[in-house]
Amino acid sequence: MGSNGFKKRILSPFLRRFATYYFSKPRPFSYKGLKGIILPGVFYPIFTISTKLLMDFIEDLELERKSFLELGCGTGMISTLAAQRGAQVLASDINPIAIENVRLNATKNKVKLNVILSDLFEGIPNQVFDYIIINPPYYPKNPESKAEEAWFCGANFEYFEKLFTQLGDYFDSTSQVYMILSEDCELDHIANMANEKQLTFEQVFQTIKQGEENYIFRILKD
Repeated sequence: MGSNGFKKRILSPFLRRFATYYFSKPRPFSYKGLKGIILPGVFYPIFTISTKLLMDFIEDLELERKSFLELGCGTGMISTLAAQRGAQVLASDINPIAIENVRLNATKNKVKLNVILSDLFEGIPNQVFDYIIINPPYYPKNPESKAEEAWFCGANFEYFEKLFTQLGDYFDSTSQVYMILSEDCELDHIANMANEKQLTFEQVFQTIKQGEENYIFRILKD
């Protein structure tokens, strides 16, 4: 699907009404041998490929006994997989329903992880993580609900302004920070916002799935 095609669909009133109906009750989600549910009001990884791509990606990381932060965890399936692979996981989200969802899925898959309600780093104790994984909202529109904050980053990309201002305090030269983005978003603009905060994007993965080009970037300090 072309860059603007998916954007038009995800912003369309029809798709939003359909998604509201479809996710008006819990729905199943399974991948990598893990089985979870998606609660109403939580980012739904069924219609997008980013969650599965990140789950594929972290399987190649050395996670045993490493501190691992998933920022904006949604259903928590990425965090659940990381915990299964031995990481010491902190999963955070701004959406209280997502926090409940993560706990349900962790219990369902018999893993232990910590969960915290936080607007980006505001509720997270200041520490350096070995890994930080970010699947951000990137459509430039003001969200109208907690659920929409998983899709929309603010009309002026406020999410990224806040993220890049705070992020540097939570990693060092030994850390690995990864963000997934797609051709749908304004990549150059987001990268320039990071550069203004002395952060650099290094592309480490690229693929086309379901007609959409996706990228994983490692974020480094200048």
